[in-house]
Amino acid sequence: MPSPLAQIQTEERPPALDLLVRCGCEFVFECAAPTPILLALAVQDRPGQRVADQRVTFTPAAELADYRDFLGNTIHVHRLAPGTNQLRYDTLVRVSSRPENAGPWGRQLKVEELPSQLLRYTMPSRYCDSDRLLAFAQAQFAHLPPGQPLVQGILDWIHTQIEYRAGSGSPLTSASEIVAQRYGVCRDFAHVLIALCRCFNLPARYVTGYVPDIGVHDPGTPMDFHAYAQVWLGDRWHTVDARFNTPRIGRIHIAQGLDAVDGAFATHFGPAQLTGFQVWSYQISEHDADLDRPVNPALDRLCGSPEVRPSRDGGWDGAPFESVAWGPRTVTTAGQGCSQMVGPQMPRMDRRF
Repeated sequence: MPSPLAQIQTEERPPALDLLVRCGCEFVFECAAPTPILLALAVQDRPGQRVADQRVTFTPAAELADYRDFLGNTIHVHRLAPGTNQLRYDTLVRVSSRPENAGPWGRQLKVEELPSQLLRYTMPSRYCDSDRLLAFAQAQFAHLPPGQPLVQGILDWIHTQIEYRAGSGSPLTSASEIVAQRYGVCRDFAHVLIALCRCFNLPARYVTGYVPDIGVHDPGTPMDFHAYAQVWLGDRWHTVDARFNTPRIGRIHIAQGLDAVDGAFATHFGPAQLTGFQVWSYQISEHDADLDRPVNPALDRLCGSPEVRPSRDGGWDGAPFESVAWGPRTVTTAGQGCSQMVGPQMPRMDRRF
């Protein structure tokens, strides 16, 4: 019998994927010597999202190989050349105009009821040091009923008691340290949420992705990758985000794992300086669904206000899209982004946080 992890339940009638989002990124690395790098950037088909097209380009031209890691993430393997290296990833993804987490959440399973594949998500990890937060969690949340009320109570506490402070992120800070200092960035919010859920034997995992401003006002800040969490209730993963603490529309899942170690967008093995960085994620019309078209949110963006405007043609009708080949390939040009630094072998995290 297939494991429950392979049978993540969707609603009886899946919502139409009636929005089209263009998302992607550009990196510029400077290297003194050849440097291996792992990239977790590729969006995959999964419940609630369908890749319509995607493209990756490198300068200088290079062979790009990929593999699927044990967590199910697509990882691309590359060797940065001495000098300037430009990477561009661009994709079109169909999503639903319905807010996430529609329908019942299900109950919290006892430990002995959990599929064996989920047990690791109840234990401490590098950044989600739940063993150091057990006493705090019991004092703060033990009075809440298990399941969704417990998760919502943890979400509310993080959202109101931890200050979101842009630019304060560090690759060395764990969840317990964030609880003590009471400020952080989105990856820290996710780590605290995951660690506190694990204190109650509730499986929780770290997720990275894009969150376009669909159905909300444009905050006026540069777009970036976003880190959030998922918890297992009933027979499926449910998205939870302490940074926003409200269901969002059009969230696009890239990668998942125990914590930010597994969700790093770029991990390089040797000195490499990130000198350019840009991210885009915005809803577009079917008319603009062309990756040869320049990225231009100011001209093409349909989101950034409380109004949600589905595609006029009704969106995806359930027919399968042509798959996109991601085998070894030769790739060409990439553009420039804004300046951002990262240390050697440090996971690249969310910058807007």
